[in-house]
Amino acid sequence: MATIVLYHFPMSPPSRSALLVARNLGLDVEVKILNLMAGEHMQEDFLKINPQHTVPTIVDDGYVLWESKAIATYLVEQHKPDSSLYPADPKKRGIINQRLYFDSTVLFARSFAAIAPVLRQGATTIPQEKKDAIKSALGTLNGYLDGQEWVAGENTTVADLCLLATVSSLEKLGVDMSDLPNITAWLDRCKSLPGFEENEQGANMFGGGISSKLEEPF
Repeated sequence: MATIVLYHFPMSPPSRSALLVARNLGLDVEVKILNLMAGEHMQEDFLKINPQHTVPTIVDDGYVLWESKAIATYLVEQHKPDSSLYPADPKKRGIINQRLYFDSTVLFARSFAAIAPVLRQGATTIPQEKKDAIKSALGTLNGYLDGQEWVAGENTTVADLCLLATVSSLEKLGVDMSDLPNITAWLDRCKSLPGFEENEQGANMFGGGISSKLEEPF
């Protein structure tokens, strides 16, 4: 079987989520690091693969795909279709998809809106309303975890892996989660997942890189 190539930037939560899925599926993945800060994603060779020049991007036996949630679900369906990470049952899959969309359109979207001016425009503060929006989204996630160990039910799924990449990044940025007991307990459970430490390293890069540009802690 051909090795899957993953173009990856460890600081990127979506990129780490794709790698977490690959690790939890036990797939043979060749990780190629692209330093977005140095503009390596704009090199001609990568633009031929992905003209949108985003990470994560995979090349799987000639098949090219980007966007982290698309990669996450594709890897299961293509390589481990019987995996409980993304079960075939439409109702279970529906909840997983909802959690994935929540990450993309709410939690990660609000997080990116807060940090993008710091990364791209030289901002040194994050407005309080953007901090509040992130905490509100985390409150919603805390509610999803009421009475269950994992974000989409009784088993670990791709939704946990994608949300782990986002939430761990916010934790390393300094977002206070002490008032979110379901999330803190969930994060503790996630320590047993394959690729957790690898994700932690990238989350530390994310948190440290952004915090170093801020006038005061998050």
